[in-house]
Amino acid sequence: MPAQLKTIFFDVGNTLLFPDRTHILAPLAKLGHSPSLDQWHAIERATKRTFDRAMEQRDPADFNFWFLFFERLLDDLEVRDTQVHNALIQSIRQSANWRVIRTGTRELLQRLGERYPLAVISNADGKIENVLKRCEIADCFASITDSGLVGYEKPHPAIFQAALQAMQAKAEDSLYVGDVYSVDYLGATGVGMQGILMDVSGAYRGADADRVESLEELVQRLV
Repeated sequence: MPAQLKTIFFDVGNTLLFPDRTHILAPLAKLGHSPSLDQWHAIERATKRTFDRAMEQRDPADFNFWFLFFERLLDDLEVRDTQVHNALIQSIRQSANWRVIRTGTRELLQRLGERYPLAVISNADGKIENVLKRCEIADCFASITDSGLVGYEKPHPAIFQAALQAMQAKAEDSLYVGDVYSVDYLGATGVGMQGILMDVSGAYRGADADRVESLEELVQRLV
C-alpha cells in the first residue's frame, strides 16, 4: 500500500457481510437440494471469471452476475425451473438478506478505524445502511454511499466520485476494498484510487491484482 494512504472505502457484499444462504436457498431446499458452502464458492469462482470477461467485452446480455451464478447452480443441480431461478435472484438482490457477519468484524473495523477514516461504497437497493445498522457496524463508517440512492452503480465513476466527495478524500490517497475485479477493482482504479480484492472464495488466486482472503489479513497489512 502507498505511504500516502489516508482513507479506506469498503464494498459490503462478500466483503464485510455475506448472504444468508439458508434463507436465500429456501426454494431449493423445498426441492430437496442443499448446496454446500464449498459448492457455492466453486460456482462463485467460475461466475466471477465469466462475468469479468463479459464486462471486458461490454456484452450487456451477460452483465447480470446473479443471473449467471444461479443459472450455473441450477445446472449443477439439474433443476430446470425458471420460477425458482427468478426467486433466487430476487432474494439475493435484497440487502436485508446479506446479514451474515463474521466473528470479529466489528473489532477489526474499529482497529482499522483508529488509523484511517472508513467509508462504504455499495451496489445496493437503497437500504444498505439499515442492514449495516442491524449488523452493528454502521457506526464504523463516516459515510455510506448506496447506488440505490446515488443513481449510479459500480463500476461507473460517478458512484466512486460521490463517495470521495462525501469524505472530502483524494482518489490517490484512497483505497477501495471489494470482491469483483471488473466492478470493484477496475472501477476504483479507473478513478485513480488504489484497489484491493477481498477474495474470500479464492476466485483471483494468481491474478494480476492485489488481494487478501479475509478482513484479518487486510488489517494485518495496513495496521
